[in-house]
Amino acid sequence: MVTQFKKTSIHYSITGKGKCVVLLHGFLLNTKIWSGLIPLLSKKNKVLAIDLPGHGKSDCIDGIHSMELLANLVNFILEENNITSANLLGHSMGGYVSLAFLEKYNSKINTIVLLNSTTEEDSLMRKKNRDRMLKIINTNKNVFVREAIRSLFPEKKLEVYKDLIELLTEDALKLSKQAIMASIHGIKLRSDRTQILKLFNGKKYIISGVEDPIIPFSNSRKIAIDSDTELIRVNSGHMSTNENHHEIVEVMKQIGFI
Repeated sequence: MVTQFKKTSIHYSITGKGKCVVLLHGFLLNTKIWSGLIPLLSKKNKVLAIDLPGHGKSDCIDGIHSMELLANLVNFILEENNITSANLLGHSMGGYVSLAFLEKYNSKINTIVLLNSTTEEDSLMRKKNRDRMLKIINTNKNVFVREAIRSLFPEKKLEVYKDLIELLTEDALKLSKQAIMASIHGIKLRSDRTQILKLFNGKKYIISGVEDPIIPFSNSRKIAIDSDTELIRVNSGHMSTNENHHEIVEVMKQIGFI
């Protein structure tokens, strides 16, 4: 399906019937990361999977894709489809979008699940790293994309996930320089939303990979304590749903999505 948001084409899919589960992918990725989960989730849910702006088949909206802008997009699609409440499952950057949505549209959420994501804002060091990324993209986007996708996986498992890395890289290389930079700017500018999650009275979960090189498990454990959120540990790196599909399916059962 395609909608127009701020005069921009946004692609999404809706599968199944029942309570709505919104799937939000991470940076440089698209709805394909959910391909193994959607058939299972849609047996008892209406599953809404969105290609976020500049990713997948969706066009770029602006020079900065703030998390608030993306949260407004999610709400726009929900309203367009007469969906008044939803459960959110956000991977990495999709988790940041979910938290921005939680802050703005709290009453519409029943359950929020952060998958390989964090409530914290970027540290000063990470912000400086984002600036370095922007410079690299300006001169050699393809080098940045290849390294960024590789960095999602534990160093010792790069050969194990070689085929998956190639598939993700192939898709990411199709993204425009503008789209990649817009997302980096938005990620860099995001707010700390630990307290937003703590104050949420609905069901809330953090799923963390013990080998995640982007969001370390120790970081997830701290956030879970600080936000009074249930922490679920899985044996994977940053791409949990693709690295360890079987265990993620079991977690989805535990949460009640399957």
